[in-house]
Amino acid sequence: MTNEDPKVEDTAPVGETPPTATPVRGPAPAAPVQRSAIGTIYDLVTRHWPLVALLSSALLLAIAHAFEKFGGLAPCHLCLKQREVYWVAGTVGLVGLALQRTPFWSRLRLPLALLLGAIFLYGAGLAAYHAGAEWKWWPGPKTCSGGDAAAASNLEAMLKGTAAIKPPACDKAAWVFLGLSMAGWNVLISLKLAVWSVLAAFRKSETLA
Repeated sequence: MTNEDPKVEDTAPVGETPPTATPVRGPAPAAPVQRSAIGTIYDLVTRHWPLVALLSSALLLAIAHAFEKFGGLAPCHLCLKQREVYWVAGTVGLVGLALQRTPFWSRLRLPLALLLGAIFLYGAGLAAYHAGAEWKWWPGPKTCSGGDAAAASNLEAMLKGTAAIKPPACDKAAWVFLGLSMAGWNVLISLKLAVWSVLAAFRKSETLA
């Protein structure tokens, strides 16, 4: 007999495995949210709206000049006024594109996008007035003159640039597609651009990708 305390051996009985400690796990990390195609388009367009507004205005001006050059459709007074809207919008978009890389963009993004929205909304109203004059809903401006409507099927002459120049007429649709004249289509396009401008103005993130 000794005064020493008996040693307790931490051993498992023969044939049995020692108990293992179960690690405590926290909550599983959240899976990355996959953005839908619509969300991706929305983010890209609103994030880079000055560039999109500039390219959209340039494209529409190019289409208008192509109808004049290759289609032989000289612009009327209201057509030229609608082109001026896109010249102004393109200029504002170019200025916004330059300001995006400056420290002032966080404060100027909202007013610039709203300014673009107002410009496009004015263009939509001007195009609606033109379309209404074509439909004889109200009289057009005094600068309107008579002219025959051109068939949209004369594609070969348009591509070759041999179509005869027709006198401009604000109160007659020179070209119709799916029941809408160029002024009618411009209403829809301008309204769409105005809506995108508002969405770009009130987007949450201001940081460029």
